[in-house]
Amino acid sequence: MSDDEAEVVYVKRTKVLHYGSLEEQEKRRQESATSAGSLAGDAIKAGIAAGNINISSGKTEHMDIEEESESRMEMMEEFERRKRARHINVSTDDAEVKAHLRQLGEPICLFGEGPAERRERLRQLLAVIGADAIKKKRLEEEKQRKKDEEDNVTWYHEGTDSLKEARLWLAEYSLPRAKMRIQKALTEKYMSDTQRNAQIQELQKTVRSLTNECSQIGDTRPISSCQFSPDSNMLVTGSWSGLCKLWSVPQCEPIRTLRGHSCNVGAIVFHPQATLSLEDDACCMASCAADGSVKLWNLKSEEPVADIEGHAPYRVSRLAYHPSGRFLGTCCFDNSWRLWDLEAQEEILHQEGHSKPVYDIAFQNDGSLAATAGQDSFCRIWDLRTGRCIMFMEGHLKGLLSVDFSPNGYHVATGSEDNSVRIWDLRQRMCVYTIPAHTNLISKVKYQPEKGNYLVTASYDATAKLTDSSDTFLSPKGGAVSQCYWH
Repeated sequence: MSDDEAEVVYVKRTKVLHYGSLEEQEKRRQESATSAGSLAGDAIKAGIAAGNINISSGKTEHMDIEEESESRMEMMEEFERRKRARHINVSTDDAEVKAHLRQLGEPICLFGEGPAERRERLRQLLAVIGADAIKKKRLEEEKQRKKDEEDNVTWYHEGTDSLKEARLWLAEYSLPRAKMRIQKALTEKYMSDTQRNAQIQELQKTVRSLTNECSQIGDTRPISSCQFSPDSNMLVTGSWSGLCKLWSVPQCEPIRTLRGHSCNVGAIVFHPQATLSLEDDACCMASCAADGSVKLWNLKSEEPVADIEGHAPYRVSRLAYHPSGRFLGTCCFDNSWRLWDLEAQEEILHQEGHSKPVYDIAFQNDGSLAATAGQDSFCRIWDLRTGRCIMFMEGHLKGLLSVDFSPNGYHVATGSEDNSVRIWDLRQRMCVYTIPAHTNLISKVKYQPEKGNYLVTASYDATAKLTDSSDTFLSPKGGAVSQCYWH
C-alpha cells in the first residue's frame, strides 16, 4: 500500500437487540397499515358525502344542457329560419297565395288578416316545411289524378274467334225473331176491344179454376228446382240430396232417377227442343250443383252424358238454355256468369260485372239479350251480340234471387230477398211497378210462357202467388216454396 492512498477506517457494528419474536413484530406492522388504510377510506367517504369528491360509477352519464345554452340554440334556429324566409320568393297575387295555402292544408284567411300578412304567413310556413313543399304537393296531386284516370279507363278482354262467330250467329238468329215479335205485337195492338176482352175473360176463367191437381213427395230433402218438359208430359225435379228425378204428368209417377251429383242441386232445366224435335238420346237436360259441377243428361240414361268443367270450387246456383238451344248460360259464385257453346263444346264468354255472386240468369225470347241477377242487389241486361251491359237495374234493397223476361220482350221481373218483386221496362229504362208480393224472400219469378199476362211468384212464406190485373193468388199451406214453373 502506498503512502498516497487514504487510510481505510473500519467502523465496528454495534449489536442490535430484538425484544420478542419476529412474527409478533410483523403482525403489529400489518395491523398498523390496515388501520391507516381504513382511516383514509373513511376520509374519502366523508368527502364524497360532503360533495367535495365526485367519483364516476363507470356508466354513461347524461348532463342537461343549461337553460341559457338551449335558449341560445333556439335563437340561432330562429335566425336561420328568418334568413331562409328572406330568400323565399312568394307571389304577390293574393288569389295565388290563397291557393297555395289551400294546397298546404292551411286556412286561406285569418281574422283581421290582410294580403300582406297572408303573404308573410305563407313565407314563414314555407321556411318551416321547405320552399319546395308546394311543388311536391302538386306532383302528388298530379300522380293521384293520373291514377284515378287510369282506374276509370274502359278496357276490354280480347275475344276469341269462336266468340266473334257466336255473336254473328246470335245476331242472325235474333233479328228475324225480333221482327216476328214486333209484328205480333202490332197485330194485337189493332185487335178490337171485343176480341181483347174475350181473351182476358177466358184467361181469368182459367186462372180462377186453378186447383191443386196432385201432390207428391219428391225426395227426402227439399226440392230446389222443377221444370215441365216442352211437351208438358214430364216434370223434372232437383233436390238437395243430389238426385234429379223425372216424373210423368199428370200422374206424378216416377219415371227415372238421375244420379251424378254428390251435393245440393241448384237447378235442372230442359232443352228448348227436348221431347219435341230432339231425340231421347241427345242432351235434353242440364243441371248444376253447389260443388261447381254442371252435367248434361238425356232421356234414356240415369247417368250424365257429359260434364262441363271450369266452375269449381265455386258454386253454380242457376243455369238456363238459350232459346236456340245451342248455348247454355251458367251463374257462378265467383261473381261471373259464363256462356257455353254446346256445339263447339267450349266456353266462349266469361263475363264479369257483378260485385257479388251471380244467382240467376234468363234469356229474352228473341235470343239477343240476357239478364243476370246478383247478390249485390242489382240486375244487369247484357246484349249478347256486342257483349255490353245495356241496362243497370238499381232499386232492390237486398240480393236478387230470380229474374225472368216477359214474352213481350221488354218487361223484366226480378225477385229479391227484400220480399218484393219489381217490374222493369227496357224501353223506359226504369222500374215501372213494385209488387210487395210476400212476407219472406222471393225465391222464383216466372212469366206465363205464351203472352206473359200473368206472373207467378214463389216465396219462403209458404205461398205461391199468381199476379194479374185482378190480383188473384194461390195460397197453399205448407213450408217454403223454392221453385215454380208454368205448365
